[in-house]
Amino acid sequence: MLRLAGARVLDERDLPGVLAALAADPVAACMVASRVEVAGLDPWRLGGEMWAYDPRSLRGGRADALCFAGPNMIPLSGDGAALRGFADRARRRGRMCSSLVGPAAQVLGLWEELAPDWGPAREVRADQPLMALGGATTITPDPLVRPVRPQELDRYLPAAVAMFVEEVGVDPCADDGGVSYRARVAELIAGGRAFARFEGGEVVFKAEIGAMSAKVGQIQGVWVRPDRRGRGIGAAGTAAVAERLVRGLGRTASLYVNSYNDAARAAYARIGFTQVGRYATVLF
Repeated sequence: MLRLAGARVLDERDLPGVLAALAADPVAACMVASRVEVAGLDPWRLGGEMWAYDPRSLRGGRADALCFAGPNMIPLSGDGAALRGFADRARRRGRMCSSLVGPAAQVLGLWEELAPDWGPAREVRADQPLMALGGATTITPDPLVRPVRPQELDRYLPAAVAMFVEEVGVDPCADDGGVSYRARVAELIAGGRAFARFEGGEVVFKAEIGAMSAKVGQIQGVWVRPDRRGRGIGAAGTAAVAERLVRGLGRTASLYVNSYNDAARAAYARIGFTQVGRYATVLF
């Protein structure tokens, strides 16, 4: 175990305690659990470090304070002292993430500690309802929404880029001409986790299962072509993806949405999603 300012990097010996902590709130922990269940806690395989803040050993117990430090920094749990410990380690290693995301209390508390050194943020989304659906949808899923085929990447990619620019506010192709983003989208398609409705060979609805643990799948990137909005296509399409998760894959379907997006929140409620928590995101 490595120690620094109260926060420590976990290793494989800590895996039982981490898994127990992730299982305590599987919807909130989906993004991290999807990695840990496959890769364990080795940083090279995990794609980041798992930190804990606890003066006691985790081995054989459950972690009380956890933070994943990878492409995104995801503080899952912890009180004020833990967040200060995570912030100290984060400051010392330097910012290596594109965002802070996760349970709102932890994200906003960690950002309060880090803002003097890492700020200003490009955007802070402080209130993002975390929603879940564990049973049948309450509207009819769109039967024309289906998994995207690998040979359809070039037709799907423009919609994915448009969604990213609209949602995140930056062009995902700006840094390397889109090589990395194209590879990520191709990976989702190859894994059967990208879904679309095509009309005339063009995407009018898209969504993806961005993270999937043993219990939960998190829907992301929901988008409807602008000229087709307001007709229920987004709700029916999202219902189709949720149905694939719940009935086809035996998972709880989850997603999070900006609190100010009244149309999306109403659509998800019509599908049958209910709020189970609150996320926040800090974008750099």
